[in-house]
Amino acid sequence: MFGIFKKDPVKALSKKHDKLTEEAFLLSRTNRRLSDQKYAEAEAVQQKIDALRTAQ
Repeated sequence: MFGIFKKDPVKALSKKHDKLTEEAFLLSRTNRRLSDQKYAEAEAVQQKIDALRTAQ
């Protein structure tokens, strides 16, 4: 009944992944170590997205 109020977790994680990837790209010009950390975070989020998609 209240399913219209539920947020799609894949969509939210996808936005987070895009944001982290963009931040990593911008950091790659100035600070490579932080850029690599952001890419690692983005990869972890991508794995969560993949897990949710295979579970559905």
